[in-house]
Amino acid sequence: MRLRASCTLEFESERESPIVLMLRARPGAAQRLIEEKLEVGANLPVTSFTDLFGNVCDRFVAPRGPLAIRSEITAEVSPGVAVEHSAARTPIAKMPHTALHFTLPSRYCPSDKLQKLALEVTRGATPGYGEVRAVRDHVHARLAYRYGVSNGSTDALETLEMGAGVCRDFAHVAIALCRSIDIPARMVAGYLHRRDPMDLHAWFEAYVGGRWYTFDATEDELRGGRLVLAYGRDAADVAFMTDYGALTLRRMEVEVQERVASSEGRAPLRATG
Repeated sequence: MRLRASCTLEFESERESPIVLMLRARPGAAQRLIEEKLEVGANLPVTSFTDLFGNVCDRFVAPRGPLAIRSEITAEVSPGVAVEHSAARTPIAKMPHTALHFTLPSRYCPSDKLQKLALEVTRGATPGYGEVRAVRDHVHARLAYRYGVSNGSTDALETLEMGAGVCRDFAHVAIALCRSIDIPARMVAGYLHRRDPMDLHAWFEAYVGGRWYTFDATEDELRGGRLVLAYGRDAADVAFMTDYGALTLRRMEVEVQERVASSEGRAPLRATG
């Protein structure tokens, strides 16, 4: 399916502020970039680079005063999501080195403190995909989706204590639980078609059966139509914007629409995961 996703941001800056954006489509087998546009202020000079996780970033210095940013992406994405209930755990000794650091605790995912809960949640589950699904179901049932109860410093332990949060909080808890039982898990930031309310979204992937599979602790049903912007250990790695100044967000608008596209000459996309 072809999606057109856009994000419009309007800020007020008290002084010159260096900024790093992460609003580019992530290259990958599950999505094919058709067109991409990024407008930053009044044609401010922008430098692009790729971070340690392979995410495409843009950096610039915003002047004092109002700042408008608009990102538009048109991409072919998978209409479905790969599911394999029989996918077994991948032994640590056979795990690719690129997955190993996703077994470790990180800033928002203190997995070293959640093993007891993870063992309770996954008791009786089929090792591998079944364990991750049990984690996902537990987080979905235990947490309430609610704005205003978490902030930029809230970690998975605090979210469990509060019993509520937004998509990034749900993902942090699920990731920490998976890592605590040595299943690699990473955070994904991007867009989800038909998300309600529409906003930038966060979910997670787990490495079982020799590949990454998509899971979403926020949504009632796992579905496709996902446009990936970034992968990382947690929200610190996949923030859509990092500013080193004093910015106030005045307006944010996110849209995701399906576009009709000809199938001529297209190769099939691998289901996300």
